[in-house]
Amino acid sequence: MSNKICRLLVVDDEAIVGKRLQQVFSKIGFEIETYTEAAAAMAAMAARPFDLVVTDLKMAGMDGMEVLRRVRGMNPRTQVIIITGYASPETAELAQQQGVFAFLAKPFRLDELKQIIFRALEEQKGGN
Repeated sequence: MSNKICRLLVVDDEAIVGKRLQQVFSKIGFEIETYTEAAAAMAAMAARPFDLVVTDLKMAGMDGMEVLRRVRGMNPRTQVIIITGYASPETAELAQQQGVFAFLAKPFRLDELKQIIFRALEEQKGGN
C-alpha cells in the first residue's frame, strides 16, 4: 500500500480537543501536530506543509477564518476543516467562499470528523 503518511494540523484553543484528536488519529497512522495558538500553528505550516488542517473558529488572536485564509495562501492543496461551537449560516457561507472543505458544529462525534477527514483526503488525491 503506497499510502503516504498524512500530516494533520489541529488548531484549537481548548487543549483537550487536540489531545483527543491526537489519540485517535495517531492510532490510525496520521502524523499529527496540535496547537492551542494559531500563530504557532501557522509557523509550523510554513515550515512543513500539512495535508489537512482542522481549526477551531473562535480563538483569541487569530480566528479560524484567518487560519483558513493563510493556509489557502500557503498551500492551496491543503484541505481545511473548521470546527466550532458558534456555527451560523453566515459564517459557514463565508468559510465556503474562502474554500473550506467542511464546517462542523461542536459538539461532534469523532467518527463524524474521521469520515470528513477521509473524504477530504480522497478529494485531495482525486483532484489534480
